[in-house]
Amino acid sequence: MRDETAEQPAPLRSGLTTGSCATATCLAAARLLLAGTPADAVQIVLPKGKQVQMRLEFCRLTDDSAEAGTIKDAGDDPDVTHGALLYSQVRLRAEPGIGFNAGRGVGTVTRPGLVLGVGEPAINPVPRKMITDHLTQLAGELGYGGGFEVTVNVENGEALALKTMNPRLGILGGLSILGTSGIVRPFSCAAYIASIHQGIDVAKTNGYLHIAACTGNASEDTMRRVYNLPEIALIEMGDFVGAVLKHLRKVPVDRLSICGGFGKISKLAAGHMDLHSRHSSIDLPQLAEWAAAIGADTALQQGIREANTSQQALAMASAAGVALGDAVCRHALDFARGVVPSQVQVEVFAIDRQGGIVGHAGAFQ
Repeated sequence: MRDETAEQPAPLRSGLTTGSCATATCLAAARLLLAGTPADAVQIVLPKGKQVQMRLEFCRLTDDSAEAGTIKDAGDDPDVTHGALLYSQVRLRAEPGIGFNAGRGVGTVTRPGLVLGVGEPAINPVPRKMITDHLTQLAGELGYGGGFEVTVNVENGEALALKTMNPRLGILGGLSILGTSGIVRPFSCAAYIASIHQGIDVAKTNGYLHIAACTGNASEDTMRRVYNLPEIALIEMGDFVGAVLKHLRKVPVDRLSICGGFGKISKLAAGHMDLHSRHSSIDLPQLAEWAAAIGADTALQQGIREANTSQQALAMASAAGVALGDAVCRHALDFARGVVPSQVQVEVFAIDRQGGIVGHAGAFQ
């Protein structure tokens, strides 16, 4: 468990990706095989040229290979792999080039639609290139003409993967080895957004042209109940509705259902692409204006402006027979339609905390 957050604010600390960890451990193991030199730290070069030093937990010979391990440090990013032991085994082979294998805790691709083919270990293209570049340079420095067989492992990776979208994407058996820059930016959530894009790609490639973008478990349950959609068609977008809407410009589907709590849908209705409280807030005066447009009297409008929460505002409107939930969904629908291509049919659902539908707009034809 991480330490509690310090009382005094401090700059957020960056970390290193699983791809960087795999590169460092492969390089250390290969150097041990070729030069006979064990190490307790190793230096690698990130894709944009920055050099970083990474500490190793072990670097040792085995029967026919060498292995090295490091602890994944995600900095201050809320990453499920933070603190995990990532280790790689490297074996020499006569054939030049690099062969990649999924070891313990690293997944295998089982569905089309990802950047890797079915049956491939879930080691993404940039980490593969980082590993290849470092091992090729090492071989040149030491005059080695053969190739390498590398196996990447993550301790407890199969259990950790259940906390990610990998099972839904058809990546089974463990985590993905990720990273495009080699660095984890705190709260950039780049990996989460990438998984949203992958989820849409996989759904469409497998023939699912009606997808539901959901903010959480309750909204997913609602979409299962309404449409009986399979898991592959349920996109867990969290707060990143913009990641869904923008990606559909590149990968359009036939139908998009957006489902979330009333408060979050009200943020979308106000034109926000990120629904997290760090980046957007509920606009109670705006809710009051929308309520006024559908018949709310002056007292109700004032009550909505002074409400403590959006749920309280919704309850007051419902008690007065004013369909505020539907009105908010209509505004959210108008905004979403302005982002996605015209051929994508869109609808919006707002739900309460129990998953009950409190607003809807844009029924499909």
